[in-house]
Amino acid sequence: MDDMKKSNGEVHGNEVQKADSDFITERIKQRPVNKVKLLRKTLITAAMAVIFSLVACLTFLILEPMINNWLYPKEEPAPIEFPEETEEMLPEDMIADDSEMEEPAPPVEIKLEDEQIAQLLENITLDIEDYSSMYGLMAEVAGNAGKSLVTVTGSVSDINWFNDTYEKENQTAGVIVAKTEQEILVLVNYEKIINAESIVVTFCEGSQIEAQMKKKDVNTKLAILSVELGSMKGETAEMAEAADLTASSSSRSIIGNPVIAIGSPLGNGDSVCYGILTSNNSLLDTVDSYYKILTTDIYGSQFASGVLINVRGQVLGIIDNSHNSEDMKNLVSALGITELRRVIERMSNERDQAYLGIHGMDVTPEANDSLGVPFGAYIIEIEMDSPAMAAGIQSGDVIVEINGKQIATYRDFMKVMTELEPEDLVSILLMRQGQEEYVQMEVEVTLGMLE
Repeated sequence: MDDMKKSNGEVHGNEVQKADSDFITERIKQRPVNKVKLLRKTLITAAMAVIFSLVACLTFLILEPMINNWLYPKEEPAPIEFPEETEEMLPEDMIADDSEMEEPAPPVEIKLEDEQIAQLLENITLDIEDYSSMYGLMAEVAGNAGKSLVTVTGSVSDINWFNDTYEKENQTAGVIVAKTEQEILVLVNYEKIINAESIVVTFCEGSQIEAQMKKKDVNTKLAILSVELGSMKGETAEMAEAADLTASSSSRSIIGNPVIAIGSPLGNGDSVCYGILTSNNSLLDTVDSYYKILTTDIYGSQFASGVLINVRGQVLGIIDNSHNSEDMKNLVSALGITELRRVIERMSNERDQAYLGIHGMDVTPEANDSLGVPFGAYIIEIEMDSPAMAAGIQSGDVIVEINGKQIATYRDFMKVMTELEPEDLVSILLMRQGQEEYVQMEVEVTLGMLE
């Protein structure tokens, strides 16, 4: 019995010991990895990171300018304004009226014999040195004015017959018309650069800087280019000067005076020609405006460009020979600065040109006296499908008032039009010929945009 108990105890002990041994040697198996689920979580995390990055970038791009402007407010550039022209004084303008005259001193009678007069004339002689000195002074004027002249190069890529790519360049002369704290503005004829892929301006000391077209005018084929001051060296920015645009090109007193053509009057850059201004009576008729054409006796290129200046260095006109008649193709001509000044100012301030759609002229005193035509802007022609035609304005009408501003001449009309904006609703007071006399009528016109 004892042996059986002992045997059972041993068996039981062995079982417990074996159970303990099995417990100690038991291995804990790891949960199998779900690769599909892990890949899905990884992709979702990566996608969320990308989305977060894009949102952060977009938020920064949107808010950065606002925060930057708030912390460092940028001043709006002041509008560019050109001073009024300085009128040339005619000899008759120098005569004072009776109210301005003082009691004249008794005249001193001086009598000279013929021999004395001949002797005085003999003492007034000009030699080659005087002649050279005179042209030296004119060359100095041209040199000073040349600091405002630039060469504009327009480049465009093209393909030849052998499918080889090459760069085609067109050059023309331009003139600096304004200089602000941010940019330099250059006036140029845009016909040679209108399709250019890149525009480069070469300044008087030789530096070349890329420019952008800011605004153009279809009537005159002129454009304003902008050159950022930040892209210029200090020396270049200091030497570049704006031209003097205060001269009058419409005064009769300038006819017969010496003028200088600078820029590219001979078709090649940096050329200078001297001559006489022969006329300023011809007109270039364009829609809603006209421009006086200055003619000279200077023989130049049919493709001349640059500016015409007086002996004071003031710009009288922008050279443009495209309007010359057949027998004057090679004589240097220019569009007068008097009519161009407001156009340049408008383009410099990036303003669009309001469009009415008329061609007109001044009413002469003779027409006013003999025919009773009231003074104002006399309408010769109406453009098809123009705001003027839509409003019922007709040829033969005379514009005497726009938005309450009196119109006495066609130039008054042109000045008012440069102050208006496209889409402006304007009130125009007309005088229209009736059976016996001119009748007043008022029309409202929504202006278009000249393009």
